[in-house]
Amino acid sequence: MPTQITPFKKLLVASVLFTQLVGCASPAAMSIPAKPAENAARPAAAPSIVGGAAPSGVAANSAATNSAQAQVDAERLVIRNATLKLLVKNTEEDMSAVTKLVAEMGGFVNSSNTTKFDKGVQATLVLKIPSQKFDETMSRLRKLAIEVQSETVTGQDVTAEFSDLDAQTKNLEAAETQLRGILAKTDKAEDVLKVFNELTKIRGQIEQLKGRMNFLSRSAAMATINVTLTPDKLAEPVVLPGWRPQGIAKQAFEALLTGLQGLGTLAIWLVIFALPIGLVVFGPPILLIRWLRNRRNRNQARAKVTPPPTS
Repeated sequence: MPTQITPFKKLLVASVLFTQLVGCASPAAMSIPAKPAENAARPAAAPSIVGGAAPSGVAANSAATNSAQAQVDAERLVIRNATLKLLVKNTEEDMSAVTKLVAEMGGFVNSSNTTKFDKGVQATLVLKIPSQKFDETMSRLRKLAIEVQSETVTGQDVTAEFSDLDAQTKNLEAAETQLRGILAKTDKAEDVLKVFNELTKIRGQIEQLKGRMNFLSRSAAMATINVTLTPDKLAEPVVLPGWRPQGIAKQAFEALLTGLQGLGTLAIWLVIFALPIGLVVFGPPILLIRWLRNRRNRNQARAKVTPPPTS
């Protein structure tokens, strides 16, 4: 008589298969199969032919290799960032020019900040530009400046990380499909609960991986350029320092208000705090001294009025 496979045994077998599937999924095993253009061996460089043209077959192979390599480079995910410090004539006008340039390139100004100094206004802008327009935007930004004070360009290749995340996602989705099939065939409540918990955990991992993949895709699609616009002191008109009576009057009025405020504060402390303490501490001695002085004065007055006794 053939042995009957119970739902619980099915669950155990599925769990073992799932553990082997996820545990054995190393970065090399989980990577996406490379495209033929990536795996194909590149032909060796053809020797130069002196006094004659290269054979047509060699030229065709070289062109095909360059085309395949260009396609591979275009499909890579690279997060590009740049920092530009530009010396400009007029910060406000160049801010408008930068904003117009960004809109023309299909990007946007993520944030902007301005700081006012005695010699002009300094502005800092964070630009988001489509990656395919990065080089053109950098070139046009340099043309807006009198001088490029500093420039930094960085790139982070996240192609391998994206491919690894994609492979992990596909493996987890395959395990999720198998568990759903087991769940549909399981009738025991305990087994259903176990399979459901595994499905919930797998679904959470899938969503986390997809969120990271979306972040990498968006970051690679839009490059970031930090631009600082500083006014050129030499380009500003020469203005002799002048006397500003309205500013001096304002400073004097503020000083007067500060002094009056201090006097008012001192008076309030004297009335509320110092006066009661003074009355308690110094009041009785003062009253005693005045009483003694008045008594002495009265005694002296009686002595003058009363005639001395005759002998």
